[in-house]
Amino acid sequence: MALKQHLIQKLEQKLSPQQIQLMKLLQVPTIELDQRIKQEIEQNPALEEGEEREEEDDEYDSEENDDDEFDDDEEEFDLSDYLDDDSADYKTQANNQSKDEEERVIPLSGEQSFREKLMEQIQLLPLIDNQYLIADTIIGNLDESGYLNREVDALVDDLAFSVGITVSESEIEETLALIHELDPAGVGARDLQECLVLQMKRKQDGKQHRSHALMILQKFFEEFTKKHYDKIAKKLDLTDEELKKAIDEILKLNPKPGGSTRDAAQNFQQIIPDFLLFESDGKLELTLNSRNAPDLKVSREYANMLRTYAEGAKTSKSDKEALSFVKQKLDSAKWFIDAIKQRQTTLLITMTAIMEYQRNFFLTGDETNLRPMILKDIADVVLMDISTVSRVANSKYVQTNFGIYSLKYFFSESLSTDSGEEVSTREVKKILSNAIEAEDKKRPLPDEKLMELLKDKGYNIARRTVAKYREQLNIPVARLRKEL
Repeated sequence: MALKQHLIQKLEQKLSPQQIQLMKLLQVPTIELDQRIKQEIEQNPALEEGEEREEEDDEYDSEENDDDEFDDDEEEFDLSDYLDDDSADYKTQANNQSKDEEERVIPLSGEQSFREKLMEQIQLLPLIDNQYLIADTIIGNLDESGYLNREVDALVDDLAFSVGITVSESEIEETLALIHELDPAGVGARDLQECLVLQMKRKQDGKQHRSHALMILQKFFEEFTKKHYDKIAKKLDLTDEELKKAIDEILKLNPKPGGSTRDAAQNFQQIIPDFLLFESDGKLELTLNSRNAPDLKVSREYANMLRTYAEGAKTSKSDKEALSFVKQKLDSAKWFIDAIKQRQTTLLITMTAIMEYQRNFFLTGDETNLRPMILKDIADVVLMDISTVSRVANSKYVQTNFGIYSLKYFFSESLSTDSGEEVSTREVKKILSNAIEAEDKKRPLPDEKLMELLKDKGYNIARRTVAKYREQLNIPVARLRKEL
């Protein structure tokens, strides 16, 4: 097949590097913006922290000219030395802290891990032959909740291939029974029922309600999980009071024994609000978090460097490369500063539109005052694309007089009432949640009753919609909400 050349003229839309950078910065929350700026400062020596002050620069230049001891030859800066140095200062040194930032040291926890605590207890058991290796393998296969999710025959294969010993399933069962005696109670269980049974066996002290609780877990676990209390009481011939004591004893057990040792070391995400919105004398005041508005400037040394090389002859290849390098870094610094400023403007414009749209809520804090609002509503107000509004709302928070809210909290679909008025689905969910909280727990309201309750209030919705809203609120069905 012969090769041919031909010209084609076509029109394409492509995003510039500056637009891509702005879109990435828009979706970055305040807590990550500091790290993003510090990373840019480390990568680009032409970018510095601080305000741009031309008057100070002029005063600095005049002081240099008036200094009699100033020697131009001694103070001349050789860019080639700066570029050829593999260990430049800006690569090895970075000041990532502001003057007003408080220095805090976070202590590291020296607590033993869950596995280390179990292995320490294993040392105290009278293990024989290969039981220590078997116990080590079993403990290594426990998940974070303390459960053993591997089959016994799979453990036999693991020991054969990884350790090189041949054991039987009965030997593993014997060693697993010893691990069941370790603390915390219930560790090494293969399912929830076994975990709760192991814990309840340790609590047996001759009291009748604990004996009933153990019998329920061993023989009527399925009825217990489905809250068929009437069947349990009938089969065990228990009164309501005896059944309630047994169920209360079961509810005190820990379904995740392994997780109890990790709660102290659990990491919680810190939320830093991107906006501060407060009400004063009936007026709403919106400000941007100061961390969203950092002071950045272009390095004066690099600007002078570019001016010097632009005025030079630029005859050698190294001079041209140096000029290209300095210009690239200066352009990158200016683009980044412009992107940060545009980010601030976009955030404020979008949040101002949300504030005006949900003014009644920000004045009262009542969820029922939330208006139905989707991304397109705000995009039409700020004259921006829906994707831009979505990036602004992503992972952003606002601090108000009534707490800290995610921006996504204010977006919800609309629902028409019998009078034709459009209300937010969040208002319906709030009414639904309040109704379930106030219900008689011995006779919880099924979805049909909840549907009728909402219809009485003017919200004409189907039962399946009620079930959908209930699931979105993480509320179980009526049968699982029943209490004795």
